Amino acid sequence: MKRILALLAAGALFASCASTPKSTSTDDPLAQVLPIDPQVKTGTLDNGFRYVIRKNIKPENRAELRLVVNVGSVLEDEDQQGLAHFAEHMAFNGTKNFAKQELVDYLEGIGMRFGPDLNAYTSFDETVYMLQVPMDSTAVVEKAFQILEDWAHQVSFESEEIDKERGVVVEEWRLGQGADRRMFDEQVPILLKDSRYAERLPIGQKAVLDTFRHAALLRFYKTWYRPDLMGFVAVGDFEPAYMESLTKVYFSRMPKADKANKPRELFPVPGHEETLFAIASDPEASNNIVSIYTKQDVRDQSTAGAYRRSIIESLYHRMLNQRLGELTKLPEPPFLGAGSSQGRWLRTKEFVSLGAAVQNNGFDAGLEALLTEAERVRQHGFTRSELSRTKKEMLRGMEQAFRERDKQQSRGFAGEYVRHLLVDESIPGIEKEYEMYKQYMPTIALEEVNALASEWNNGHNRVITVDAPEREGVAVPTEEELLRVFARVEGKEIAPYIEDVSDAPLVDNLPAPGAIVARDSIPELGVALWKLSNGVRVQLKATDFKNDEILFSSHSPGGHSLVADADYIAAATASSVVREGGVGQFDQIELGKKLAGKVVGVSPSIGSLQEGISGSASPEDVETMFELIYAYFTAPRADSTAFQALKKRVEGSIENRNARPETAFGDTVQVTLASYHHRARPWSMELLEELSLEKSMAIYRERFADAGDFTFTFVGNFSLEQMEPLVCAYLATLPSAGREENWRDVGIEGPQGVVEKFVYAGIEPKSSSRLVFSGPFEFDGWANNFAIDAMAAVFEIKLREVLREELGGTYGVGVRASVEHFPREEYTINISFGSDPDRTGELTKVVFEQIDSLKTAGTTQIYVDKVVEMRKRAREVNLKENGFWRGTLQGFDINGTDPLLVLKYDELVDSLTPEMVQQAAQKYFNMKNYARFVLYPQGFAKQNGN
Repeated sequence: MKRILALLAAGALFASCASTPKSTSTDDPLAQVLPIDPQVKTGTLDNGFRYVIRKNIKPENRAELRLVVNVGSVLEDEDQQGLAHFAEHMAFNGTKNFAKQELVDYLEGIGMRFGPDLNAYTSFDETVYMLQVPMDSTAVVEKAFQILEDWAHQVSFESEEIDKERGVVVEEWRLGQGADRRMFDEQVPILLKDSRYAERLPIGQKAVLDTFRHAALLRFYKTWYRPDLMGFVAVGDFEPAYMESLTKVYFSRMPKADKANKPRELFPVPGHEETLFAIASDPEASNNIVSIYTKQDVRDQSTAGAYRRSIIESLYHRMLNQRLGELTKLPEPPFLGAGSSQGRWLRTKEFVSLGAAVQNNGFDAGLEALLTEAERVRQHGFTRSELSRTKKEMLRGMEQAFRERDKQQSRGFAGEYVRHLLVDESIPGIEKEYEMYKQYMPTIALEEVNALASEWNNGHNRVITVDAPEREGVAVPTEEELLRVFARVEGKEIAPYIEDVSDAPLVDNLPAPGAIVARDSIPELGVALWKLSNGVRVQLKATDFKNDEILFSSHSPGGHSLVADADYIAAATASSVVREGGVGQFDQIELGKKLAGKVVGVSPSIGSLQEGISGSASPEDVETMFELIYAYFTAPRADSTAFQALKKRVEGSIENRNARPETAFGDTVQVTLASYHHRARPWSMELLEELSLEKSMAIYRERFADAGDFTFTFVGNFSLEQMEPLVCAYLATLPSAGREENWRDVGIEGPQGVVEKFVYAGIEPKSSSRLVFSGPFEFDGWANNFAIDAMAAVFEIKLREVLREELGGTYGVGVRASVEHFPREEYTINISFGSDPDRTGELTKVVFEQIDSLKTAGTTQIYVDKVVEMRKRAREVNLKENGFWRGTLQGFDINGTDPLLVLKYDELVDSLTPEMVQQAAQKYFNMKNYARFVLYPQGFAKQNGN
């Protein structure tokens, strides 16, 4: 449903043009312009360059830097379509102070990763460069500023590099081709009718990318990259005065824009009284989606009144989405999923959207149900209990953000400040926002929320879009058929919404508390170890990384490996069946309402070798978390209605899955790597019949019948004194039967020797390649694991340089190593890339040549140093994350590895040498045991004589 807006956004932000400061001289409190957060430093240099700076210590010793250019593809001339994006690419291919790949080499050398820490995006209206750097060296920080200044006005645009980069950008274009894109290309001229946006998609035109003159690219850069259209954002662990001084030094060197420069125009999206239709179908489409978009002019968002209005709108969408979600739980749900939302995706237009994904031939029923719920709100409004509950939820969410105000990630602030520079989004700070929530939420009347239903559903500026599979037996609705549904609903007399919320407790008749029978600790890690009277083991690590977060997970050996192959599907879906059913007296819908206003989530799972329950909570709601753990063990709810709804949704998700060429490719990889094992069968209508409520519930109850071999791991903001009574009351009382069990090897083994599989599917001229090396592995949980991971990281950098930067043959290449301890010790290395089908053989040959080179000639210290720095920098951040410690402690426990090894990680990383990388390559790139998979377009083999 949101596919079109997601494609439109492509990194776009909330809209409205950046403007001059507004007057605050008014007696109306709601008309007052919101102040800028006092912790934020803003300014404008003499050349018009703006900046926003804030100190923030999460993550420690890091700075998030952004160069913001208020220019995107909508500013391109006819011969420049795609060149706004191309100019962004060229910033990484040589500048005044960094020749060709020197810039990426330098940043990787200080431990920053291309992609997560070094990246950029271009959308319709802006281009943003993103950089994260460590703050432990002034030389590094100043070098980062030099990079940003170079991007702003000193990109080299060398002819050879431009021509090499054509291939990369064309491959990025190719990567986006497919059914969704083809339907989008049909729909966007209607959705954005008579606007320049419809003609200037950020990726551009392939014909232009293939043939543009270098002068056209340089013309775009020189015209639009100028200080009056730029800004800088810095958020991180630094002193603001220092960062501001560097901002002035580096960005003041940009010359003022010439008065003769083109103005930065805004491009309207005209309104229309009539309803427009954008109905598209495609033979490779896998979803049926109907969406209703209502276009609205952008509004000023800078005042207190605008902020209050945004709360009202959020209340409306949340309450309507709750009702729509309830319909998906019916035995015959009218749609697979539905939602209401609102966003500003272009500078000059907002969109209110209402949409649903339906089953084949389900457009009529799905659209009618969607419109009926919107009309129900228009006729009768929401209920006071709905409003009260939703207010409570939203206020609790804002309260949590306020509690975490000193633990927020710098990246989040950076995104907010980018929007401030581009569109004048207000940045009053979380303290002010929390204050406004507490002030305004009680004053919002039900009538204010209900009024939006009429305002947004008046039929003006409306566009109806449809995506549908083009296949026999699937009807694509016509404009007339869609309008008849609207007419049918408009004439309906609809009953008011009725709800019933139980006040029963989550857990009834809790047994007398158990006890902690043994205590131990790992003082070096700050971990307490408890053994409970029923055999449950508990690991607890109290942290101050987050103020309002406690995470937990648990594990027990067994999983669905212990069921017969015939019951595999029922076992693999058992936890989903239980989650859909709820617990105790509460179905899933009632459970959600019961938990309104609480920050808590608990979810059971059954994997191949283990079962467990995991989740999180605010310290304030930690007892509710324990209640849910107890309930999921002792009172899973068998709900036949929820099961039928789940089965229908699964059916809807698989009925068209084979239309996608990627499905045929993925299925081939899956079954081949599992040697066609019964448990590796791809989803199909036949497998759907193996779903069973009775079997799933029986398997789930059996797996969770004995908690005696479970280990729980808790990490977060708690004290042992706080946790002890809860552990004794809820975990030590879980059922225990003294079973001794373990997982079972079900016999899934990979193919032996060299295997090649070619799949011919799809319309687009694009190819996907995957190489999989596998074999036995000596799992030690430490040195061997690190060696194969480091070797894969080195090789990925090398392949990116060769396949992407030198040959222009792919947009991206991935190399991933994974190891298994159980059921047997083995490794897998995956190498994947996309390309032009005509170049697949050439690029694959290069990959094998590079493997041979790594095995025979080895690598250099430069590559090793990059990986060492990347791993150490990542570890610096991880050590301050609750999620890292939860996963690490659980992983060490499952694998029986010494947890104190975590303290020796830097020592392990520092031991990496080029020789170790070469030895790992020699050991794990076994040319006698690998699988190669290639996806070619349909008919490619015949055309090329393959």
